[in-house]
Amino acid sequence: MKVLVTGGGGFLGKAIVKLLLEQGYDICSFSRNIYPQLTALGVEQSVGDLNDLSAVIKAADGCDLVYHVAARAGVWGRYEEFYQPNVIGTKNIILACRQCEITRLVYTSSPSVVFDGSDMEGIDESVPYPDHYLSPYPQTKAEAEQLVLAANDDSLATVALRPHLIWGPEDNHLVPRILERGRTGELRRIGDKPCLVDTVYIDNAAMAHVQVAEKLVVGSRVAGKVYFISNDEPLPLWEIVNRILAAGGLPAVTKTISPAIAVTAGRILEIFYRIFKLPGEPRMTRFVAKEMSTAHWFNLAAAKNDFGYQPKVSIDDGLRRLRCWLQQGS
Repeated sequence: MKVLVTGGGGFLGKAIVKLLLEQGYDICSFSRNIYPQLTALGVEQSVGDLNDLSAVIKAADGCDLVYHVAARAGVWGRYEEFYQPNVIGTKNIILACRQCEITRLVYTSSPSVVFDGSDMEGIDESVPYPDHYLSPYPQTKAEAEQLVLAANDDSLATVALRPHLIWGPEDNHLVPRILERGRTGELRRIGDKPCLVDTVYIDNAAMAHVQVAEKLVVGSRVAGKVYFISNDEPLPLWEIVNRILAAGGLPAVTKTISPAIAVTAGRILEIFYRIFKLPGEPRMTRFVAKEMSTAHWFNLAAAKNDFGYQPKVSIDDGLRRLRCWLQQGS
């Protein structure tokens, strides 16, 4: 069986690729760049842009299953910058599946697609999409997720997974961001409420993708559905942040600002960045302020019942592995 993984050189994509290789699959990665690590693993690499339908079809030709992992992530930017790769790119993936007669599509979504700015405590997949988004990333991921679920029919089986805050060795996003801001002293607790937050260790997130694909066929129990994925170990947000800082040999965050001040600062900085068209992203946005001052933990009953998901690496074990990786110089 040949499998296409979009974003196969990324953090999650590469973990999925490694699991599939262990199971003997023939892998093709579709990305904008060639990744030496994938070359060393013997992975076929197709270079192109998700906005280029012909390039996507060329990469998908001959494949039996697609993992659509690639996306434009971030907390700041213009809507169009996210819409093209996240929405148009996903449309092209679906069209390529149709064109190449691929019958299975696994899409990587995000719990942020249902975040309305308030606490999400023990919620399940029945929670509706909000009427308004504070960032183009969750908005465009929600649009893409709905496209994938709507594409499920008698010729293409689709499923969407929502892993929350993926971390671990080789992380190139969450962990480096926390450590960088920890070194510069920029981190501040937002509020003093001990908000419980779910995260997911990289191996568990990758395993969930492989497990759900094994159950995914036209008309199956998982087809046309969406699932939350986490370590199922909700902890106070700042405990998680401080334990990641400790793994990197950095002190805990102790300074605190109120949620109201954080939201106000985010709103002012967003206006400032828009008016002056500044590069990079603001140190604070309304979306980040809300995310870091509310609870985010999920009911995983659907994933456990429908395709047997059970996290294998605990947060404690994951942090030990992360510490070793960081000590080895990343």
